[in-house]
Amino acid sequence: MGVSPPIYLDHNATTPVDPRVLAAMLPWFTTHFGNASSRSHSFGAAAAEAVAQARAQVARLIGAAEREIVFTSGATESDNLAIRGAVEALRDKGNHVVTCLTEHKAVLDTCRRLERGGAAVTYLQPDVFGRVSPVQVAEAITDRTVLVTLMAANNETGTLHSIREIAKAVKARGVLFHTDAAQAVGRIPIDVDALGVDLVSLSAHKLYGPKGVGALYVRRRPGRVRLVPLMDGGGHEQGLRSGTLNVPGIVGLGMACEVALHEMETEGPRVAALRDRLHRGLAARLDGVTLNGHPSERLPNTVNLAFAYADSEGVLARLHDHVAASSGAACTSAVLEPSHVLRAMGMRDDEALSSVRFSVGRFNTEEAIDRAIEQVVAAVTALRESNPLYALAAGRPLRGNASDPAGQGDCCCGPEGCPGEG
Repeated sequence: MGVSPPIYLDHNATTPVDPRVLAAMLPWFTTHFGNASSRSHSFGAAAAEAVAQARAQVARLIGAAEREIVFTSGATESDNLAIRGAVEALRDKGNHVVTCLTEHKAVLDTCRRLERGGAAVTYLQPDVFGRVSPVQVAEAITDRTVLVTLMAANNETGTLHSIREIAKAVKARGVLFHTDAAQAVGRIPIDVDALGVDLVSLSAHKLYGPKGVGALYVRRRPGRVRLVPLMDGGGHEQGLRSGTLNVPGIVGLGMACEVALHEMETEGPRVAALRDRLHRGLAARLDGVTLNGHPSERLPNTVNLAFAYADSEGVLARLHDHVAASSGAACTSAVLEPSHVLRAMGMRDDEALSSVRFSVGRFNTEEAIDRAIEQVVAAVTALRESNPLYALAAGRPLRGNASDPAGQGDCCCGPEGCPGEG
């Protein structure tokens, strides 16, 4: 009998390229290699046409106009262009930004850079589920506020902000609203007009496209959001992002968006069922399993679990050759410290350090999930058996046991339960 292949449950870090996306990209590396800006010959004209088609595909997925899509190298660049570009463009109006402590580092580090340059930033404290309210955001806005930036879906817990309601409160004050939707686009419906947002960041490699390419939605209707570009050069992408276009990558992003547009409605429930199968299977076999993040208002593919008396690095080390998961954001996985997201949600360091993120994807199966359950149970059990604190806790109910799989038995929400449950 052969060795079973490892199971990939880290789709929030990156996704495999869908074969349909790869097939669409391949000709643009070889046969059609023209520069999309060199339209004086057929090679460049063909490339320009491919870029236009991809722009339309991205726009359709998020309900935007084609001219509102600016191609970038990924969500990190899109976040920087949106945040720094807006603050610079509006510096005569003010220099205050509102964000949240649970944002991705691409947003938090950008805001800190702005602070070093003299801007003021308010970092909102989320609730225990990782959410902020529209009232909380509105109260943080001042006469000097020029931008509010809040992610659509958290990359570590999957928790969703109430973007539509928050955007409404922000727009009532005449302030720009940006959302990093890298984890949301392609997984849940995103319509820029329905949400009322001004700027949206997205990345191809989060929705089964290639790495190194993304996009920024920049509203042009009604009115036009003005940004100061980060780079100077040939004036590509309406002057907002100079540099020769990555035609194969852009084609891949477009095809990834096209696939998501047609399959998201059925893929979301299927992936959610796998996510819940994983959670139920682990909670049934292990005590002390606690759900981090909102129990219902979260991405269909993400479950972040704390395993009492089992540190996440130890769990992941034992899973290394069997199950791919993570203890937090991919870009900070080399830093052995508690997740800033979980800390901001009020978790103790020991709870945060025992938390593992599992993010299910398009090509996972029930059989793979069941194998993953076996591997995780074995890893956690082995670590607990070597932990003297677990032995001391023997015979005492642990938070998040099999009869309380969500770990809400002693949460702060009272006997009525947690919002969104049931």
